[in-house]
Amino acid sequence: MKKPVTLAIADLRQEPYASILCYPRSAEDEVQNRLRELERLGVTAIEFTGNGNTFNVPVLGKGYVGIVVMAQRYSQRLALKIRRIDADRPDLLHEAKMLGKANSVGVGPALVDASKDFLLMQPIEGELLPSWLEVKDKTLFRQVLGEVVEQCWHLDLAGLDHGELSRAPKHIIIDNCLQPWILDFESSSDRRKPANVTAICQYLIMSGGPISRTVTEVLGQRECGRVIDALRHYKNDKSRESLEELMQACLY
Repeated sequence: MKKPVTLAIADLRQEPYASILCYPRSAEDEVQNRLRELERLGVTAIEFTGNGNTFNVPVLGKGYVGIVVMAQRYSQRLALKIRRIDADRPDLLHEAKMLGKANSVGVGPALVDASKDFLLMQPIEGELLPSWLEVKDKTLFRQVLGEVVEQCWHLDLAGLDHGELSRAPKHIIIDNCLQPWILDFESSSDRRKPANVTAICQYLIMSGGPISRTVTEVLGQRECGRVIDALRHYKNDKSRESLEELMQACLY
């Protein structure tokens, strides 16, 4: 993989950077359109760095919808999501709207700006949930996973369903201050019935996968009947009392 590099916007016309800007393949007209779009957003340079890899170039991440890199804008360093041209959605404006709604209840990286093909947001550095869970510390587990559930509760109360928390390992990062961050609101909706708390609790406790096995190893076997009853109660009553009952059943 190539070494990290920082390029001015004008230099993104060269390969393989043009193909990253228009992943998975570049076209001259699309490159020009996207360069103008970046200029309107005030982006002056792109930093190709991170643990991801696209065309042998380091990036922060790559998903079904976009490539994430670091951008420079008005002396700020921001995470920049670039919409793939083969993405199953026409723009990133819906994701920006959903992230903004999550921000309104204190969840997710701060939305900075957005356009059709780009999303600028607060950069988050840390470990994805599966890697972080390797600490296997009971006190830290309860602290951090409790905060994850709390954030999901705020999303539920806001009427925003994340939609991807059944695949939480890809969408939760724990930073160096032990603050968890829920990411990637591309599949979120404020029209579906929100089920964030139930989704994350079922995933952490009852899925039977590597994450729930690790949680069980550290916190001990949960009483499934108690967890199911608490989940059922929470679905009917999303009060603080119901949330606390559910967290007690899942984490204590």
